[in-house]
Formats: sequence, structure tokens, C-alpha cells
Amino acid sequence: MIKHCNGQRLRQFSVAAASLVAAMLPLSARADGMLDPGVVHSWIDTVNASQENQPHWMTPIITTTPRLEQELRWDFYDQQNGQPPHGNGQRLLNDGGPGGPRVEFIPEYNTQITLGAPPAISSSGSRGEQTSPGDWPAFLVKYRFISANEEHGNYIVTGFFQMSVPSGYGRGISNNVLLAQPTIAFGKGWGDFDIQSTVSVQVPVDHYFCKPTPQCTAPPVGISAERNFGDPVIWNTAFQYHIWKYFWPAVEVSYTYFPNGQRAGLNQVLLTPELILGRFNLAPRQNLIIGAGYQFAVTADPQVQNAFVASVRLTF
Repeated sequence: MIKHCNGQRLRQFSVAAASLVAAMLPLSARADGMLDPGVVHSWIDTVNASQENQPHWMTPIITTTPRLEQELRWDFYDQQNGQPPHGNGQRLLNDGGPGGPRVEFIPEYNTQITLGAPPAISSSGSRGEQTSPGDWPAFLVKYRFISANEEHGNYIVTGFFQMSVPSGYGRGISNNVLLAQPTIAFGKGWGDFDIQSTVSVQVPVDHYFCKPTPQCTAPPVGISAERNFGDPVIWNTAFQYHIWKYFWPAVEVSYTYFPNGQRAGLNQVLLTPELILGRFNLAPRQNLIIGAGYQFAVTADPQVQNAFVASVRLTF
């Protein structure tokens, strides 16, 4: 059971993740000097070969791409939640996005690891106002099963596993449960058009328990937090088109079904029209990518009503 509620461990995790991001930044730039040139060049060659043997689509904003990526990424969400009883009515300004500010890198040919820091979230609404760290997206591991680039079939199938650690802060900022999220992801392209899709389930494996204090504002919860959260099934799909070299318009569909828990039997569908611009080359292996979209619910009584989303990435 997770019982720490003074924020110290969360801050330590944030510092460690931020330090890793800072350490990863100069790796490609130092390939000619300060590190062992043979080791770094061999790693970069592996990354190049890995990415060449998969489609070269753009990573959508909401849907996690089945492709293996190597980049620094920051997202921003201005999210309005639905009204009770299915939503909490809060407005959330999420600096870092659900995945937090993160580094994604390819340590081996068919593997990607993502490490992130907790996002900073400002919550306002009927539950009050608060700014604090959000749940920590501790890590995401991808393993690519099969793939082929545009010349050899233009497809990919990948498995993910992700863990998320609760911050324990209230007012809609934390889920108050430790989550495991296995995912299967796949994609297929036809010329300039591609479809990327993921199917996953969020499984609460532990819960957060503390008494409300100035440092920990989560209400007392027990095993009921896991039961209330349920095991939501999430299906995200992006329909993407590539035009004029740098333009990647897309529409994403996000479907969530709650088979149990406090929302048992409910579902929600969100649509996200978006535009991503990139890849703007800055240096060898370094490309700037920016994008934005607007997400909105098309089903009644949703958990999330709408959100403006933005994304900035730097490949390396």
C-alpha cells in the first residue's frame, strides 16, 4: 500500500527524471568527442537502423504511436471535465500533459523506453483551486513485434507496458491509484495516409492512503479507490494524412469503456482534429515538431468535456 503523502518522494522522482532528460540531451552531439566514440556511434547506428525499418509517420498528439521514437517531448492540456456525476466539473491546466515532460529513447533495436517527470497541474472549479504535481507517469516500455517501412509494406505492431504512480493530491488532480497499463498498438499506411491505433486497459494495482494535510490534500481512501476506479478499456485511433512536406493533419478518436467501478457500463467518445508541423531539421538527428488540436466529447455526460492540446518535441 502507498502511504507516503508529504510529497518528498514525488519531488525526488521529479528531480531524477529531469536529471535524466538533461543527461540525454547532449548524447548525439557528443558522439564525436567526450564519450567513447565507438560506443556512441554504435548506439546511433542501431537507432538509425531501427527507425529506418519502420514507417516514417508523425506521432499523433493523443494516440501513442506504435513507432519507436527518440525525442524530448512536452505537452500542454487546457481541459474542462464533464459535470457530476460522471465528471468532476474541474478545469485542469496540465503543464507536461498526461505523459509528463519526458524523454523517449531507443536502447536496443526493437525497444523504446520513455521516462517522464510528473506534470504540473492547476485545478479550479467547484472542488476548489489547487496547483500541484499530477500523477507520475513513471515509465513506458515499447517492444516492436513486426514492422516494415514504406517500401516494404508500411505497417507496424508493437506492445507497450506503462506504470503510473499517484501523487495523492485532490481536486481531480490525482487518481489515487497505482496504475498498470498494458497496450497493443498497430498501424498501417497507404501512400500519404496512415492509421495508428492502440487498445489498452488501465488496471489499478494499489491505492493511495493518507489523511488530509497541507502537504497531502487527498481524502482518506482505502481499497474502495481501486474498486471505484475500475478497469477502463481505452481505444485510441488516429487518421492521419501527410501533405506539403511539413503538414500532418489528423483526426483522432478516443473511446473509453468502463466495465466496472463507479462508472460501470458507461462509455465516452472524444474527437480531436489536429495539425502537426514538422520535421524541421535543426542539426543531424535533431528535428523540431510542433502541433495543436481541440478535443471534444460526442457522447452524453462525459468524464472529459473538451480540451485544447499542444505538443512540442525535439528528436535526437
